[in-house]
Amino acid sequence: MAQQTYNRQVVLDTETTGMNQAGGAIYLDHKIIEIGCVEVVNRRLTGRHYHVYVNPGRLVDEEAFKVHGISDEYLRDKPRFGQIADEFIEFIQGAELIIHNAPFDVSFMDYEFEQLGRGIAKTADMSGILDTLVMAKQMHPGQRNSLDALCKRYGIDNSSRDLHGALLDAEILAEVYLTMTGGQTALNLSLGSDSANIDKNSSSIDPALVLAVLKASDAELEAHQSRLNVVKDASGSCLWLPNS
Repeated sequence: MAQQTYNRQVVLDTETTGMNQAGGAIYLDHKIIEIGCVEVVNRRLTGRHYHVYVNPGRLVDEEAFKVHGISDEYLRDKPRFGQIADEFIEFIQGAELIIHNAPFDVSFMDYEFEQLGRGIAKTADMSGILDTLVMAKQMHPGQRNSLDALCKRYGIDNSSRDLHGALLDAEILAEVYLTMTGGQTALNLSLGSDSANIDKNSSSIDPALVLAVLKASDAELEAHQSRLNVVKDASGSCLWLPNS
């Protein structure tokens, strides 16, 4: 059977109260506390995203707090997972989910869905799943393939990533994924400072929007050439370089 291709992808990350897995088995009642998603359509970032904090109904482990800095006090007035499940499912359903170390996030999502007792399908039954960690290990065997390591390898700025955050990590992973797979990270077509706050229920760019055509400066052309060289060095080839 041919592998399904997706025009719509959702780059996803979660933060949790702690670790739930030991040899793949869930053994502690740890929960999701943050979900961050960014939408990619036809390899273009649309500016549409889904981001929510969740009250887990339990305390955050100290080790987990050191990773993401999300406190019990901050989560106290946030919605429970059952209150946001339908809108979350609506955002991801039918898309291919791009996740770094997918088994971790998917196991938490499936656990949360199961705990609702509503017969919600497994994540893999409602969406495709692509694990960028597996992809990176295949492309760069024997090397470090954490998100930070990939940012360094591909020349992607992650200087704002002092702590893990689901939405920030999803945005960084989107850029890493698009670079890993040989294409430029697409321009956000929603112009203006409010582009990061697009309603998660909006579905398209305004068709009346007219974009000005601006020619690249010499400095921009030089930076573009430098990025193509990074892609070639990392993956062995680049479609946009002659004789590559």
